[in-house]
Amino acid sequence: MKVKIVVFLLLVGVLAACTTPATNTPVSPQPTEASVSATEAPATDPAVATESATAATEAPVAGATVSFANDVLPMLQSRCKNCHGGQKTEKELNLTSYESVMAGSENGPVVTPGDAANSPLAEMVVNGKMPKRGPKLTPDQVQLIVDWINQGGLNN
Repeated sequence: MKVKIVVFLLLVGVLAACTTPATNTPVSPQPTEASVSATEAPATDPAVATESATAATEAPVAGATVSFANDVLPMLQSRCKNCHGGQKTEKELNLTSYESVMAGSENGPVVTPGDAANSPLAEMVVNGKMPKRGPKLTPDQVQLIVDWINQGGLNN
């Protein structure tokens, strides 16, 4: 069991490192046109504004609070509902609402608020055991679940 926890923590660390932006960019004394990012572009360019808004919703921001309703639930509904919701709930685990996620499965709770290392839901997605059918969750999606649990598994 200790080995599983260590492996889990190492995987979480690797996933976190993969989502951390690089900081080894050289600093130039004067910004050039090529170095101006989308967030520094004038607000009059609608294409840039749309691109920035889309990018902000696609990946988690390090240190940001994860919302169950906005970040976790839509992912669970799109990737887990076939087996853990609707008419089918394997292992009596229903992942279609906050209440049902927190109710757990036939084996007990799947989320230990504030402790992803001891939460079966996090363990299953980090180890790639879930979802069984269909594409696996992306590293960003896995990190969202881990962060949400570590932030207390709130109904927010």
